[in-house]
Amino acid sequence: MKKILNLQCVQCGKEHTTRESDYVCNSCGGNLEINYDYKLINKRFDYDVLEKNDNYNMWRYVDLLPVEEHKEMPPVQVGWTPLYRLDDLAKELGISKLYIKDEGRNPTGSIKDRGSAVAVARALELGAKVITDASSGNASDSLACLTSSLDLKTVIFTPKNTPIPKLVQLYMYGAQVIRIDGTYDDAFELCKAASAKYGWYNRAAGFNPFGREGKKTCAFEICEQMQWEAPDKVLVAVGDGTILSGMWKGFTDFNKLGIIEKMPQMIAVQAEGSAAIKNAWENKTEATAVQASTIADSISVNYPRDAYLALQALQESNGMALSVSDEEIITAMKELARKTGIFAEPSGAVTYAGLKKLVEQGAIKKDESVAIVVGGNGLKDIGAAAKAVDISQVFVKPTLEEIEKLGLVKEK
Repeated sequence: MKKILNLQCVQCGKEHTTRESDYVCNSCGGNLEINYDYKLINKRFDYDVLEKNDNYNMWRYVDLLPVEEHKEMPPVQVGWTPLYRLDDLAKELGISKLYIKDEGRNPTGSIKDRGSAVAVARALELGAKVITDASSGNASDSLACLTSSLDLKTVIFTPKNTPIPKLVQLYMYGAQVIRIDGTYDDAFELCKAASAKYGWYNRAAGFNPFGREGKKTCAFEICEQMQWEAPDKVLVAVGDGTILSGMWKGFTDFNKLGIIEKMPQMIAVQAEGSAAIKNAWENKTEATAVQASTIADSISVNYPRDAYLALQALQESNGMALSVSDEEIITAMKELARKTGIFAEPSGAVTYAGLKKLVEQGAIKKDESVAIVVGGNGLKDIGAAAKAVDISQVFVKPTLEEIEKLGLVKEK
């Protein structure tokens, strides 16, 4: 593809062609970043092109994606999720403008659909027969959905703590599911070994740079939905770090093309029980593994596979990283639902919990605009959501007299 200059290693700087590697550097094993020919892209992609484009999904940005258009893709709509402006909640929190990007409105209820869409398109270009992934649910659900109607066998490695609703999605879409008696990191390593041995195309986050490129379309949409502006701060839940690095790449792409001028400050929010990137940021060191344990399974990782680029995004954007407890996450799930109508899974509510903490710390100026990304729908993990509410109500007899005993009926 002429629009791609190279795939460059973020560690040693070695440049690769798309024929040499789709995954990591063949010299040092570092992650690859896809570099584009922006001068070429700028000749056919600008404001006017987007305003005339009535294709309201992530493929409206195909000129900025490392794949060509595909007729084989399934008909489900990925992307163009709503961006809500919540003035009342912003006033309650004491900030100027608050936007919430509801990624739970994607086909499988997760932002991971964006990364899977590009990975599937790339696998089709290469003529792959089998595509594989390791995930605690969201990424693999999205992959299974997008390949369900295609002639592309899907093999999924899931860790032991995968929530049942996410497992059910996998089986419904017809994926070959391999349940691992271990952690996400165990599943990741086995998936990588199997794909290398059997020649399967590997979608795994933090290993396949094409997936990262799909996630940047969330940033494109935020800018377009805000009338060609970026917010002052963007809060993203972080596990492997791929969504954070991908979204920063999206804002950078738009800035290089002259579509936006102001760049946002990226804020990584992690669960306290899985805070490798937050620890590295505070200690000014490389990320090291933790023993992950959190209710937010989608961001529960021992070692973040895209840590280098995630930390680079924080540095380049003058950003910051913080963590929140599981108790704060559970509270955020309930508050988010009751104050906005958005039902978020734990990893989706992490950003709202982080926002509240930043407000309490005085880290957000009153005139700043803030966007938080809610990355997954609460229906993805009902078990976790049940911890935020009391569903142990005693049954009542089906009579009006019983209703009156509850104290709900007031005199006219």
